[in-house]
Amino acid sequence: MKVAVVGATGLVGTVMLKVLEERNFPLTELIPVASEKSVGKLIKFKGKEYPIVSIDTAIALAPEIAIFSAGGSTSLEVAPRFAEVGTTVIDNSSAWRMDPTKKLVVPEVNAHVLTKEDKIIANPNCSTIQMVVALQPLHEKYKIKRVVVSTYQSVTGTGVKAVDQLMNERKGIDGPKAYPYEIDLNVLPHIDVFQDNGYTKEEMKMVKETNKIMGDDSIKVTATTVRIPVMGGHSESVNVEFENDFDLAEVRSILEAAPGLIVVDDVANLKYPMPKDAHEKDEVFVGRLRRDESHDKALNMWIVADNLRKGAATNTVQIAEYLVENKLV
Repeated sequence: MKVAVVGATGLVGTVMLKVLEERNFPLTELIPVASEKSVGKLIKFKGKEYPIVSIDTAIALAPEIAIFSAGGSTSLEVAPRFAEVGTTVIDNSSAWRMDPTKKLVVPEVNAHVLTKEDKIIANPNCSTIQMVVALQPLHEKYKIKRVVVSTYQSVTGTGVKAVDQLMNERKGIDGPKAYPYEIDLNVLPHIDVFQDNGYTKEEMKMVKETNKIMGDDSIKVTATTVRIPVMGGHSESVNVEFENDFDLAEVRSILEAAPGLIVVDDVANLKYPMPKDAHEKDEVFVGRLRRDESHDKALNMWIVADNLRKGAATNTVQIAEYLVENKLV
């Protein structure tokens, strides 16, 4: 089992390597891929050093699986070339997510849609992933009509430049900017570019991706995505309107039994999910469960996950694990 990691030196690529190692993914040969300037440099994986290779070299090696975190333009250009040599690509960019011919997968929700014929598989947006892991088991029981979500997203979602901007601002250092305004001691209601409808691209990703992953276009979603000066994970305030009435105790039981979820909801002892607690964890954390007192069939909840792990690297590796376990590669 040869596995290529394309974008191995980036923020998400580094975490992908870590997750592959931690989860003891059954690879026999690692092929780390990065830009030309990094070719020949060594990276460590399971105590062994591997040289970074070029995209052309990696394609020539015809790995069974290639996991990508190298940006949309690279994915559009390179993923089909890997697919041509029989490699199954799992791509973490937005390049293929809304392509009707490509599957968009969160394993806890819709891994069953995957087949051997799927040679390019899309990994969803980080904020969508954690939300649908919590929504799916509730949708199966009560049928979701509408979701209103506001996000509180970590600077790590933007990348190293954003992390550096936050740290520089805290130290009073003037450096390169990832954002149009200061992020320290501030909140930016602006993630990705604004669209003609006044929403940002990130907000519309959450709308469209939720429908595609959950396989139900009848679910109405509206989102406001916000960047905050934290690291460790993304948080979401989610209001869910159901078609059917629900019992709060039953909601808790459903979420506690759902794969990939941990319920942290003990307000009497001030226990609720926080990015610090989700940091470097693979699960999605849910808390602040309560009825919406303004609507008899609506629920409020708070969802937190490490955006670099479950929101990106871990979900990608979980897709690869499912492919291997089900002999789809």
